[in-house]
Amino acid sequence: MLIDSAPEELNGGPAGFQHDAFVYTDDDEFVRRAGPFLRDGLRAGEVVLAALPPARISLLRSELGDVADEVTFVDMTVAGGNPARIIPLWADLLRQHPGRTIRGLGEPAYPGRTAAEFEEAKFHEALLNVAFEHAGQFRLRCPYSATVLSADLDPAHTHPIVSESGCSLDWSQVALTMFSEPLPAVPAKAERYEFGLAELTAVRRWGAEWARSQGLSRDQMDDLALALHEVCTNSVRFGGGRGTLSVWAQDGTVVLDIADRGRINDLLIGRMLPPVDGLGGRGVWMANQLCDLVQIRSGGDGTQVRLHSRIDRGGGAG
Repeated sequence: MLIDSAPEELNGGPAGFQHDAFVYTDDDEFVRRAGPFLRDGLRAGEVVLAALPPARISLLRSELGDVADEVTFVDMTVAGGNPARIIPLWADLLRQHPGRTIRGLGEPAYPGRTAAEFEEAKFHEALLNVAFEHAGQFRLRCPYSATVLSADLDPAHTHPIVSESGCSLDWSQVALTMFSEPLPAVPAKAERYEFGLAELTAVRRWGAEWARSQGLSRDQMDDLALALHEVCTNSVRFGGGRGTLSVWAQDGTVVLDIADRGRINDLLIGRMLPPVDGLGGRGVWMANQLCDLVQIRSGGDGTQVRLHSRIDRGGGAG
């Protein structure tokens, strides 16, 4: 398990992008490790952004004192509550500062997430190595609380480090392996609706009304219905003409799972805004903006897109 940051000279990430991590056991250790990292970036004249939960931001503001305002702080629980929105955050920062060195501190796997959110945070960490393979000078360090670590969530699995043989891992293959593994099985209690082109309007109405019956607000239901329509339309267009919608509620969350026989080859689908003239991808991007969490897996058995909306989040857009 990776306990400390990968040494500067042993970073095994792609040229121009350095992606490492550290584990902290308490607030003091977090500050001792994160504070100097940010200060070093400021001294070097880099663009410095920290995307963290509010409590971590407060700790670092106190530690940095007068220079705290030189760091851009972003609430990760808002900007990255859905981990699929984090890559666009870093991509926008790179676009806004061409030619500048970027230094980021980001905690996507923060304590308090659900099991599905931790899984997507892990997948996101692997995708970072693909998304920014050809980026400019970008250094990203990811804190991990020791309380969230497990055999399934180990930062060494997703952060570029040199292997024992001296060769860096193929991070595209690491991400592809995760992307190809199916999501946890749809529960037996789930209700199902088979649909094709003729049923697109009906399946959207059915899914939305079911979600509303579980306690979602009108705004939440409208957001979820639009996301559902986009994904079901993709199933008809690219997934063999038909799909299956499964719906259930779990741990205060409404879950809509859309499965079809199609295959997605773009690992970053829904995480980078497709060009206006691009074929596909915009519906998944939209779903990521509207839902609390979107999970996508695609392999030999087809594609799953799983939409999550928290019942207790008080309404409003995702």
